[in-house]
Amino acid sequence: MNSMNDNRREFIRKISAASFVIGSGLLPLSSFAQMDGSQSQQNQKIKIFNGRVLTPYRVLPGGTVVVENGKIIDVSDQNIDIPGAIEIDAKGLNISPGFIDLHVHGGGGHSFLDGTVEAYLKAAEMHARHGTTAMYPTATSGGKEELFKNLEVYELADAQNTMGAQFMGMFLEGPYYSMEQRGAQDPRYIRNPDPEEYKEILSRTSIIKRWDSAPEKEGSLEFARYLKSKGVMASMGHTNAVYEDVLVAFENGYSLATHLYSGMAGVTRRDSFRFAGGVQSAFLIDEMKVEVIADGKHLPAPLLKLIYQRKGADKIALVTDSMRAAGMPDGDSILGSLENGIKVIVEDGVAKLPDRTSFAGSVATTDRLVRTMITLADVPMKDAVRMASITPANIMGIADRKGSLVPGKDADILIFDNDIQIEMTMVNGNIVYQKK
Repeated sequence: MNSMNDNRREFIRKISAASFVIGSGLLPLSSFAQMDGSQSQQNQKIKIFNGRVLTPYRVLPGGTVVVENGKIIDVSDQNIDIPGAIEIDAKGLNISPGFIDLHVHGGGGHSFLDGTVEAYLKAAEMHARHGTTAMYPTATSGGKEELFKNLEVYELADAQNTMGAQFMGMFLEGPYYSMEQRGAQDPRYIRNPDPEEYKEILSRTSIIKRWDSAPEKEGSLEFARYLKSKGVMASMGHTNAVYEDVLVAFENGYSLATHLYSGMAGVTRRDSFRFAGGVQSAFLIDEMKVEVIADGKHLPAPLLKLIYQRKGADKIALVTDSMRAAGMPDGDSILGSLENGIKVIVEDGVAKLPDRTSFAGSVATTDRLVRTMITLADVPMKDAVRMASITPANIMGIADRKGSLVPGKDADILIFDNDIQIEMTMVNGNIVYQKK
């Protein structure tokens, strides 16, 4: 009975998604007529043609991508004949891999800290409309029981997530941080890594895929080694570490710098002597990967250009780090949960504290990140897309199925114009958004 209901919901969802495309003109009625009640779109081949196909290393003008059973089965530099396929005419626009967001707290008026299935689903749907096809919902520093509840809600939401960006696991941003670099993290929960605590947490779930810490904290190296033994990525964030700390941390498993420049010390003085901080360390350690909030607000054009020139597209993951106000109009909002969050003001493309003395969070979406790197940092579109797709996939070890338009990978596909305005979002072969 449950299987029958699931199949029925799946078919209705696919029909609804296809109807979006028909209304836009991307998919002609003749193609839709090929579908009937006995054959779902998942089992029907889909041909996306007449677009600029963006692969990791080249562009295929007038190319074609063919999808079947949620997977890419062919990529061509020409319009190939696929008998019986549903045809989607990209009309000369860009056909791109979907964007992967490694660091996101919410959007569409919802925060993952709200602790509801609706918050997860609505945030995922909003971000899908802006090009995100896979995401790592992010939890900030808090109590252990609150975390366990959030993990349960994640699992419930994941099972119901049919029209949004796919959940790939959770990222824990805290609580093992520097008090001085905590940013908006709740100071009540900032502490050193606690082996009893993190071992208990990881023994109860396999959902956590990444965990952040300040590498100068006592116990941080043991923490990173334990994470690695459990297949969880250790990343460096909200830290006062100097180069000597970071180098040892990198050798022990800290391979990614969280939102470079934000919550991270630069050059500091100790007993009159200057020390390179986390920012300089990320540049000096060639193999260190970095997150960048490329909203054009957190980092100005010169710093975006510097990061790109020094690290390159293969070592930069564009992240939104967005709070609930992403995708919403300017005005009042709440940073954190509805119950315990703080009031903020959204204006000028960023969230600010009410007294406007500091930023209070990002409201970016992934399409904006890519657009900003192109227009503000003078990065070629191919590389900007790479930093939002295959690079984050490589960082998180999911490049075998995500991040590029290659036969055998998941059909996470976007169609957008040269201003990165999203026309269509496909997740695992299902059209979840179509611009009207």
